[in-house]
Amino acid sequence: MNKQILLFFFLLVGIVTEAQVSLKRGMVIKRSVKVKKSTYALAGYNSFTQGAIVIEGDNIFVDFNNATLNGSSAIQKPDEFSGVAIIISGGKNITIKNLTARGYKVALLARNVEGLKVENCDFSYNYRQHLNSTQEKEDISDWMSYHRNEKDEWLRYGAAIYLRGCNNAVIVNNKVTGGQNSLMMTECNASLIYNNDFSFNSGVGMGFYRSSNNRVLHNRVNFNVRGYSHGVYNRGQDSAGFLVYEQSNGNLFYKNSATHSGDGFFLWAGQTTMDTGQGGCNDNQVMYNDFSFAPTNGVEVTFSRNFITNNRIIECDHGIWGGYSFESAFNSNQLRNNRIAIAIEHGQKNQITGNIFISNKEAIRLWGRKEQPADWGYAKYRDTRSVGYEIALNNFNRNGIVYNFKRTDSLAIFDNIYNENDSLYVMDSTVTYIDSVGREIYDSSEVDYDFKDAMDPFKGNGKLAGRKNIRMTEWGPYDFRYPLLWNINPSDTTGLLQFEILGPSGKWKIISQKGIQIDRPAGDSAKVFSGQIIKGKRTDIEILAEYAGPAFTDPFGNKVVANKPYRFAFRKFFQPIDFTVSYYEFDSLSNPIKSLYLERIKTQRPFMIESVNKLDYAWWSGIKTDTIQHRQFLTIAEGGAELEKGEYELNVTWDDAVRVYVDGKLLIDEWNPSNYNFDESPNRKMRLTLGGRHLFRVEHVELGGFATLSLKLRKL
Repeated sequence: MNKQILLFFFLLVGIVTEAQVSLKRGMVIKRSVKVKKSTYALAGYNSFTQGAIVIEGDNIFVDFNNATLNGSSAIQKPDEFSGVAIIISGGKNITIKNLTARGYKVALLARNVEGLKVENCDFSYNYRQHLNSTQEKEDISDWMSYHRNEKDEWLRYGAAIYLRGCNNAVIVNNKVTGGQNSLMMTECNASLIYNNDFSFNSGVGMGFYRSSNNRVLHNRVNFNVRGYSHGVYNRGQDSAGFLVYEQSNGNLFYKNSATHSGDGFFLWAGQTTMDTGQGGCNDNQVMYNDFSFAPTNGVEVTFSRNFITNNRIIECDHGIWGGYSFESAFNSNQLRNNRIAIAIEHGQKNQITGNIFISNKEAIRLWGRKEQPADWGYAKYRDTRSVGYEIALNNFNRNGIVYNFKRTDSLAIFDNIYNENDSLYVMDSTVTYIDSVGREIYDSSEVDYDFKDAMDPFKGNGKLAGRKNIRMTEWGPYDFRYPLLWNINPSDTTGLLQFEILGPSGKWKIISQKGIQIDRPAGDSAKVFSGQIIKGKRTDIEILAEYAGPAFTDPFGNKVVANKPYRFAFRKFFQPIDFTVSYYEFDSLSNPIKSLYLERIKTQRPFMIESVNKLDYAWWSGIKTDTIQHRQFLTIAEGGAELEKGEYELNVTWDDAVRVYVDGKLLIDEWNPSNYNFDESPNRKMRLTLGGRHLFRVEHVELGGFATLSLKLRKL
């Protein structure tokens, strides 16, 4: 080896050695580096502008070398995570790869980066809200709202990856599970997103806001869901596999799996369109995806023009909800076992062709209302009739009703196949001009956007088929990887509860039981058992079990080694409080938010009084008594209960204002509705030490629209 080659070799070794950097909190990276593999405890700053690590500049390649950034070594609850792991602000041609970041409000936040690439990163187990809904009852506070993001309002929910103004990005081979939102993009265009697995999260798999001409291919975004209890309620609460909002146009969604999500695909034109009638989320192609087993809609596309073709949509409430869609094509989809396969209100010039409808309660429902709200901008500027459909070359088998039409005009229905349906038409005189003459229709020819090394996102989907496998825990959807004690019959009223043990194979035994008599002895290896509730003044059940077997990952991302005893529990608690609830009416001139008017209203006679043992209300458009609709009202609930001594969590959900007193002391004072600007019902929790007789007083104001009031005590 000559001296020149030897010198070059030593220089190269020096460069490689220098590039092996260790990470420190607040570090700014301005050149290409390789990170020393390690686990770094780097707490995030309580800010979305300062990251634990910052990357700045152009043409930078950062290989994190499978290092882990942990932002929450001292925090256990995911709803308390804060800060950002990685911030990238400005620049071009920046690549990060091989990074694990967990325990942050946001794992990666990038703004105005041209040509960003995020590859082979694991951003699982970051921020997620604690869910207040239970198997028995939905809590309205779990609903989310994504209607605005002009000022990064989405960040209040956190995200694994949050991009704004990042064009031509590439997001490939990344994983997110055990969080709330995975990939959220605003003003991001012409990006390529493929081969990612964003599954088992409690919010949104991928969200797009003012983002156009992106290609979303071969991703797995299953079980992005909340608000579901099988056989009890199915709400979704605005969770979705894909969320497409506010003037996002020309995107391609091809061969993705988004099963068991609140909506598989959720598209809304945006507030701009609602106010002006202009624009929409138009010309998006949604092709060859699987949107099955959604609690609400497999596909929801509204106020826009889009192409929904060759998708698999099974066992949803609505297969496709297309309200106010225009000039859209719903072609060659497989729609099976949905309540309503395709439902479109006030649609114009849409095409429904070449679909297969099997065993839906209704196949196609089209309708319009007599009139639109007078103050609604969209209706002032746009045609909102239900008119102008082509329904052709579809195959209808074993559906309850094939066509359910109302206030719809100009339907061309021809060359369809019908077999063993219960009823062909349900309609009245408001449906006009049905034409059965055949004509040329939209060409839904085969397309191919596959590429080398594309992931098969549908592999293994059959294993968890069916909405019955959506099992919501207090932290999100169950991922079937850890032991869980699951109540099979949550709405039972007989007192005989049934359970199954879910999770990996192994041995388990019951360690202890409280408030319930289990009919199998401890140590029984059977995975199904039942128990009789022991009646008392309150429901206070706890079953503690222990598992040992193969290694697994727990619900917070911790690794549990093989054969190490792992304890898990089922808890059910209800403390009745004997409330007397009085309802008072007021008008817009005597708003009880002002204390002067509040005291005057209290002196009036209530329009309704009732006795209940819990506060758990949701009112749409007020309270109706006889012929009067009370749209604004004051609620005063007073009650007492005898409590066992212990630590409790007091939990209240409300809309529009609430005050909670315990033993005459004001503990929760949320009397200013303007503190909450989002279309959500807020929730507050606080910890109390209680025991013996306690008195509770709740004052609640509803100013019009939707209202809710829920008060819970949970024993800790």
